[in-house]
Amino acid sequence: LLFFLSFWSVAEGGKLLVVPQDGSHWLSMRVVLEKLWERGHEIVAVIPDAALLMKSSQSFTIKTYSVPYTQEFVDRFYHSIGEKSFDNPPLLEKITILLSNISEVTSMFSLSCRHLLYDEELMKYLQDSKFDAIMMDPVLPCGPIVAEYLSLPSVYFMRGLPCTLDYKATQCPSPSSYVPRTFMSSSDHMTFMERVKNLLVGFSENLLCYLFYLKYENLASEFLQREVTILELFSKASIWLMRYDFVFEYPRPIMPNMVYIGGINCEQKKPLSKEFEAIVNASGEHGIVVFSLGSMVSEIPMKKATEIADALGSVPQTVLWRYTGEVPPNLPKNVKLVKWLPQNDLLAHPKTRAFITHGGSHGVYEGICNAVPMVLMPLFGDQMDNAKRVESRGAGLTLNILEMTSKDISTALKTVINDKKYKENIKRLSDLHLDRPIHPLDLAVHWVEFVMRHKGAPHLRPAAHDLNWIQYHSLDVIAFLLAVVLLSLFISLKCCLFCCRRCCCKKGRTRKPTKSKSH
Repeated sequence: LLFFLSFWSVAEGGKLLVVPQDGSHWLSMRVVLEKLWERGHEIVAVIPDAALLMKSSQSFTIKTYSVPYTQEFVDRFYHSIGEKSFDNPPLLEKITILLSNISEVTSMFSLSCRHLLYDEELMKYLQDSKFDAIMMDPVLPCGPIVAEYLSLPSVYFMRGLPCTLDYKATQCPSPSSYVPRTFMSSSDHMTFMERVKNLLVGFSENLLCYLFYLKYENLASEFLQREVTILELFSKASIWLMRYDFVFEYPRPIMPNMVYIGGINCEQKKPLSKEFEAIVNASGEHGIVVFSLGSMVSEIPMKKATEIADALGSVPQTVLWRYTGEVPPNLPKNVKLVKWLPQNDLLAHPKTRAFITHGGSHGVYEGICNAVPMVLMPLFGDQMDNAKRVESRGAGLTLNILEMTSKDISTALKTVINDKKYKENIKRLSDLHLDRPIHPLDLAVHWVEFVMRHKGAPHLRPAAHDLNWIQYHSLDVIAFLLAVVLLSLFISLKCCLFCCRRCCCKKGRTRKPTKSKSH
């Protein structure tokens, strides 16, 4: 009876709407959704009918909407992102390609969002379902538009937003003197010229975000039938679940509705399969190196793959390389190519000596959780910033994927394996990260349920949202005080001048004229 009652109390859960983002973003969110489902909540995820990783689930309901592109196009689009990372065009061509990529991405995903918003049958279903809250990854802001339309309290689940919009939307201070801007690849201890660059990048961010979010802003205004800005939509979030923590991220000011859940993807170690266990055991005392550049990199240019293979052959460790491209002709005997590997389980093995990674947040946190020093080869996005954070903590070394040579790779790999300071530093980071009162997954689940129970978290919303730019920076107060000071000085000066004139005139009248005597 007690078991039944306890189960019944859990089963009386709420209803959560989810608008996720594809790719690796989905992998972390799915873990939270499955945990919420286990606790008795009804989960409904809205996804396009052509997606990379977002598929049907037994744990929660999937509602799909049609999009004007095929599954083959999606697969080709995501894999092309990884392939283009190995191109090294001239600067002007890079800028042209960047603007072209921004236009392509926003066109594709804003068109997908339009199909969702104008799917009358699906939107009617969402309205009639009476959800308690909505959870989303807002980097492509279709979710915030849906949340505003349905008047639902929202939970954001994310790594970050372009142009530090996450901090602007929460009214969080972000001093350019020690908070590096996105894609700056700087630490929080900047030189004078780095601070100059950081300030200039901060000024130029507005233009970049204007271009990136313009189509979404127009779509939101059209659909909601009122003028609205993307920043306004972002500012409506009740809770921001940030997928990092201050063991990895640089210390900076935060707001009370920002919750840090870094390491949420770090799972408990599972036993290795017989195949992988045999490879690890056969490595002997030298151990293994785990090498993966993420799911978006299926193939590497042969010249670069040959250089990598040559470098991997220079270490005595067995290298497990997740790679699905053409096999390099010089592949050494100590390198095992696999199409898939249990990354977290291998990193947790005591025989793992190093981790070669592209610097995605999932891989970086698995390296931190399992205390494995890293060689980072960032490709795109926030990976350069992630790599800088690991390197600045002394837990790994970063290589430029376009310029690195076989010797560079070999030297970096041997350094992180043989120099004890890298293992000591990553072990210290791991100890700090794991020393916490609650697991990040449980913390994320708590705050989602909190928003569902209380229909938001308005008590955590600062009054700064109700102030304009002049009021926020107290310019009106400064102007008033300055006027008072100037007026006081003016009155004081006039009084002094008046007193001086009175005194001088009085002395002139009381002074008697002296008459000369004639003899």
